[in-house]
Amino acid sequence: MKIELTQKFVELYYKNPDAVYFTPGRVNLIGEHIDYNGGLVLPCAITLGTWLAISPNNNSEYNMNSLNFEKNLTVEASKTHDKNGSHWANYPIGIINEFLKDGKEIPGLDFLFFGNIPIGSGLSSSASIEIATAFALNDYFNLGYDQLDLVKMAKHVENDFIGLNSGIMDQFAVAFGEKDKAIVLDCETLKYKMVDVDLGNYVLAIINTNKPRELADSKYNERVAECQTALALLNKEITLHHLCELTSEKLALHSHLIEDEIILNRATHVIKENDRVHLAAKALNNGDLKEFGRLMYASHQSLKVLYEVSGKELDAVVEYCLTDEHVIGARMTGAGFGGCAIALLEKGFEEDFAQKLTDYYVNRVGYPAAIYISEIGNGALKL
Repeated sequence: MKIELTQKFVELYYKNPDAVYFTPGRVNLIGEHIDYNGGLVLPCAITLGTWLAISPNNNSEYNMNSLNFEKNLTVEASKTHDKNGSHWANYPIGIINEFLKDGKEIPGLDFLFFGNIPIGSGLSSSASIEIATAFALNDYFNLGYDQLDLVKMAKHVENDFIGLNSGIMDQFAVAFGEKDKAIVLDCETLKYKMVDVDLGNYVLAIINTNKPRELADSKYNERVAECQTALALLNKEITLHHLCELTSEKLALHSHLIEDEIILNRATHVIKENDRVHLAAKALNNGDLKEFGRLMYASHQSLKVLYEVSGKELDAVVEYCLTDEHVIGARMTGAGFGGCAIALLEKGFEEDFAQKLTDYYVNRVGYPAAIYISEIGNGALKL
């Protein structure tokens, strides 16, 4: 991809880029809807991502171009800018703003982005663009920020400049990811450890349901509120800061405090999902992919029945996977109500899987899903 991007850069700017960078997307392998309850997540970087080529110019401008979008943007260099509607270039502009506000000099630059992450699929295309920009500028101008500084900067842009109230997992995973490793991450303390993931004879299939996640934001806020209700009820007898401080056994001892079945279901999912993250990390450490796959299926069932954030599209993918002998685990990933599912698929059966899943999915849903095959890749890097 570096060669193709360089050629396009030359066609656009009549010169070679000075540097080319890559930042991946991410999937969360297990641990859904528990980060805001003090739980752990288990994301990894994928081999889909964002490429960025840059070169200085003498025009005192930031020229933003992308091979994915027809709309380009040129703004004056060395000054901060407001958000420009829903333009894709808000992400890099927001990052540049942060450097400038911190007293760094960013002279005129020509940018060319290309990404192969499906937009709006829940694979963190926005975090990938943010970290690609932050990592590139920090490296190119030797600005001296460490990786965690860049992650926090990108999250700040996402929350305060773009206006999306998301957590830090996405930016963290695309920055810190390592090939064939997953990250056990506490999103509150940012303590983390790397876990070896030897997929052996399997690959990661990413299935984009092609259903927009239109309910995700409103239902997300609703689930947060339900978890806070459960926490308040439990605190009548015990002292907790977060639901994930409980084990399943301890929840059973105090479940009488939560009379509303729906609220109890939400708390049950949260606590058991956090347990599954610990078990999944252990299974991966032991090279036990079958056990990891079992935990993936259990996670999806819990998200479907107890947390109610799945939907017919995501369920259709997992239902098919349960019938395919070459799949050992599958689950929705992300906020839910659309977006993506992931599956552990035996190598050599990618085309067969794609065809059979497509047939099943179209029959159930009425339109096709998009299927991508990925490995677990590296975080942000200079090429």
